[in-house]
Order: sequence, then structure tokens, then C-alpha cells
Amino acid sequence: MGVFDFVRNAGAKIGIGKSTDEIAAEEQAKVDAAAAESAAKRNKQREKIRAKAAEKRSAANAEKRAEARKSTELEKYARDLGLAISGLDIRFDDGTAFIDGEAPDAASKEKLILAIGNCQGVARVDESITVAQDDGADSEMYVVEAGDTLWAIATAAYGDGNRYPDIFEANKPMLKDPDEIFPGQVLRIPQ
Repeated sequence: MGVFDFVRNAGAKIGIGKSTDEIAAEEQAKVDAAAAESAAKRNKQREKIRAKAAEKRSAANAEKRAEARKSTELEKYARDLGLAISGLDIRFDDGTAFIDGEAPDAASKEKLILAIGNCQGVARVDESITVAQDDGADSEMYVVEAGDTLWAIATAAYGDGNRYPDIFEANKPMLKDPDEIFPGQVLRIPQ
């Protein structure tokens, strides 16, 4: 017997074993597959981030449009009440109505604040309303509780239930009927 030399890469040609080139190619294919999978994961993560950012932008834009609509609705409502507020500007943002303008008197200013504050979705009114002729007669504000009537409120405020029309008139045009007040509503109680 003797020692025979063989070319290692020749064995693969007849189906026995793998050549070093084949082994290297398989290893490279594994590396390439791992790199492609990693790149695909990164792309998927980037796409998720882009989608979330787009969703946030879309939600923010939708909120801005809804707040702009609410601002327009509140301004229309204020004008429909017939209150003579010059330069009226109402902006709505996150439950707060920001009101600017000039009222002819304190009563008109208070009526506007209450009318807007008692609207659905408005949790706070931040006003910068100036008063043309300030008579110094600010009203007390009263939050209606369950079971309240204008008669009972007048009795508590003035000691005389017969003065309920004073409260009703002070809250027109927001109030249409003296029997229709509801809990949580804020009313002006003139002095």
C-alpha cells in the first residue's frame, strides 16, 4: 500500500462530501440570509415607526380640525344669542374656550362666558373680554345642583323666591324656560 494524494475539492464532484468552496458558499449564504433578515426586521421597525408617526400626525390634524369646527360653532352660537360682543374671537383647545372681544357691559360679558361655558364639551373658559362701560356690578355665579329650581335659588340668594324672574332674565338668552335648568349648569345671580 501506499499514500495517495487526492484533490480535496474533487470529492464533491461525485457526490461525496462538500468542497471548501461549497462550504464557504453555504457559510456566505447563511451570513447573507442573516443580514437580509436583519435588514428586513429593521425595515419593518422603521415602517412601524413611520406608521405610528403618520397616525399621530393624522390624529393631531383630526383634533385640530375638530377644535376649529368647535370654535366656529361656539362663535356662531354666541352670535345667535344676540349678545353685542365686538371683535368676538373664540378658540377651542382641549376643553378650554378662549374668548376675546369687547362687551358693551359687564352683564353681556358674563352672559357670554356662561353661555359658552355651559356648552357641551367646554370644561373651562379663559376670557380676555374687555368691557366698554364697566358699571362695577359683577354677578355671583351659581352651579345648579340636582333638585334646584329658580325659585329655590332666588330664595337662597335674595331671601325671596318671587325674585326668580330676576335670575331668569339675567340668564337670557341662554335660558329659554325658567323650568329648564339642569345640574352642573352655571347661572348668573345678579346683585
